[in-house]
Amino acid sequence: MKNVYISPTDGKLSLDEVVEKITWFLSSEPEREYQLVIGTDSQERVIDGVKLANFVTAVVIHKKGKGGRYFWKNGTKEKVTTIRNKIYAETVLSIETAKVLVPKLQERLNGNNKWELEIHIDVGKVGKTREMIQEVVGMVVGNGYHAKTKPESFAATSVADKHA
Repeated sequence: MKNVYISPTDGKLSLDEVVEKITWFLSSEPEREYQLVIGTDSQERVIDGVKLANFVTAVVIHKKGKGGRYFWKNGTKEKVTTIRNKIYAETVLSIETAKVLVPKLQERLNGNNKWELEIHIDVGKVGKTREMIQEVVGMVVGNGYHAKTKPESFAATSVADKHA
């Protein structure tokens, strides 16, 4: 169940099927600019009497100026003791998703990257997470990806949050 994604359009999909859907979307208007965005959010829930965080990762393919599609998956459900641990776990899940998804997509497209990749992080300059911005952005950049934080981190703060 770990690599089962949900698409509002197509229902349950495997990772390979997500790659196919993204490839199809990219080829629908090859002259346009695209953005591939990955973000994770979590919400605490009581499951079987235990308070756990439910982590949801969203993968968004955005045709700039013309809409997009998204896919999401439930990740781990674990006990989180601090906001710092929660944000680290969310960021790591997004990076891990990129490390699996991007090579598969590049292979499918024969290395013809038609998108800009961003990792969206659920931190911002206001609130409890403001002290963590440099740390988690550094994690993302250190792994070779571009990072976006609030208010620009819609994949984490809107799409993933909707399903967490």
